[in-house]
Amino acid sequence: MAAMSVSLNNGERTVVLLFISCVLFSLPLSLLYQGFALCLLTLAGLFVEVSAENSTSLSRFKTRPGASSGILLGAVTLPAVMFSRLIQLSRAVASYDVGTEEVGYLNMQYWAVSASCFSVLVLLHLVSRHSSSNTGSSWLGSFQDRKFGIICIPLYATVCCMSLATNSHGGFHVAMELLWVLSHGLAAVKLIQHILHTFPSCASIGEALLVTAGLVLYFGDMLAYTFGKIIAYSISSRLLSLQFGSKRSEIGTIIQGVLYGLLLFPILYKFILQIWAHFISIDYSEACTADERTSKGIGRSLLFYASLAVTLVVIVPTWMQFVQDFHVHPLSWVFTFVFMEPFKRLALCIYWIGVICLSVVRFYNISKNSKIERVLLRKYYHMVAVLMFVPAIIFEPNFLDLAFGVALAVFLALEIVRVWKIWPLWRTVHHFMNAFTDHRDSDLLIVSHFSLLLGCALPKWISTGFNDRPLAPLAGILSLGIGDTMASMVGHKYGVLRWSKTGKKTVEGTAAGITSVLAACSVLLPLLASTSYILSQHWISLLLAVTVSGLLEAYTAQLDNAFIPLVFYSLLCL
Repeated sequence: MAAMSVSLNNGERTVVLLFISCVLFSLPLSLLYQGFALCLLTLAGLFVEVSAENSTSLSRFKTRPGASSGILLGAVTLPAVMFSRLIQLSRAVASYDVGTEEVGYLNMQYWAVSASCFSVLVLLHLVSRHSSSNTGSSWLGSFQDRKFGIICIPLYATVCCMSLATNSHGGFHVAMELLWVLSHGLAAVKLIQHILHTFPSCASIGEALLVTAGLVLYFGDMLAYTFGKIIAYSISSRLLSLQFGSKRSEIGTIIQGVLYGLLLFPILYKFILQIWAHFISIDYSEACTADERTSKGIGRSLLFYASLAVTLVVIVPTWMQFVQDFHVHPLSWVFTFVFMEPFKRLALCIYWIGVICLSVVRFYNISKNSKIERVLLRKYYHMVAVLMFVPAIIFEPNFLDLAFGVALAVFLALEIVRVWKIWPLWRTVHHFMNAFTDHRDSDLLIVSHFSLLLGCALPKWISTGFNDRPLAPLAGILSLGIGDTMASMVGHKYGVLRWSKTGKKTVEGTAAGITSVLAACSVLLPLLASTSYILSQHWISLLLAVTVSGLLEAYTAQLDNAFIPLVFYSLLCL
């Protein structure tokens, strides 16, 4: 019992439980089933994390060295985001600002991501139980394992069925929705195993769980929208269709198509290499090294660029035109959209290019010639994010959505070039990226720049549509660009009191981060009011959101760029 109590006394878990308590405190009666499911998911995540960290059962997964498992945080973050968004939309339904179709669609997304996280917890529990049965376990541990399987799993399934039945129009429709939710869970189980085995030592289990749930949800949404279009073209009856919510924007379709085209491109490229190698009898399974600058390597690289061009110019736009009914090629639509407001949007592009060029040249030279610690050097890019994104999010929010997508697509393409060692860019990209890596990056995969960009972009993307909390789209920029930066700089220079004996985070740094975010909010709210935003952000809830996210930054051993913006966004929506 003493060991168990010590195990439960963990700063990160305490902050996560506080976060979930704040979300559930805002629960309306119409979302009772979803709130109960979030409670079950939290308890299951806590149980699996404590069980896993009290044993070596999950050692089969090669996780990031020096990081805790992060299972609880990874399991509840995305479901809490969807649940907070549901709470926000429930206020809009009451005022007739949003239709029930959009709420029903978001409800399906909530259950899909919740089922994905819960299914992964069941997988981790089964792995832990199998390991315990091989090594021998106590009677109490076996009883707790049985209690998890007998009580938690059927109860979660029952709550899910009751929620879907309440918002559905018939038994067949409920069965289709349950099948759809179950498919997300099975896909998440397969994907997280693939991620942990393909990219060893690149992520903790919680980080892999967050990525898995996000990819499965995003890809499932893409498939659902595609199936909906197929059904709409093939039959007139809406009986077989799932609920897809309101019509999505052209920008959302373009971003979704390009990102998934790039994510699936390595599979296509590997297949093309195998066919090419078969016909010309050359083995291309091993990536060329730095010294192998031969015609074979150049030909392989040319094949890469040709395949990438076909994917982005032909295959992906074909899907976009099918689901969105573009009247022109999507690339032409993008150029037309940019030149619709040439003064604002071209000026923003020029401003961004200037900031990027100056910061890249300046910081790269500093990284080579200065003794400044890398952790502080990386925070300069957080401040650059503030300079770049705040003006756009206030005056051109739709254009910023597109810009985020383009930047993420460029990052994905460059990382693919680096990993596959594609001539002639990979060496330059590799050297530049390595100048800003830290202990959370590996030689196999560099994730810091992805996490920073996604941390700023996701709150903005999720806020598309109805939003009665003007600071919610700015959650990533505020928490990473200002709060995290000030916490690191002040803590590194002036910090004395540490939050824990083993950690490096200090009380002074956390206080500086919280204070700086509150100060930034006091400046931004009047600016947002001047652009016709209706101010509905309460200072008490804002203070709670800033404090909880600041404490999470202080205690978590996970990739804070990924988790803190989502937690901050969830609390701002309440």
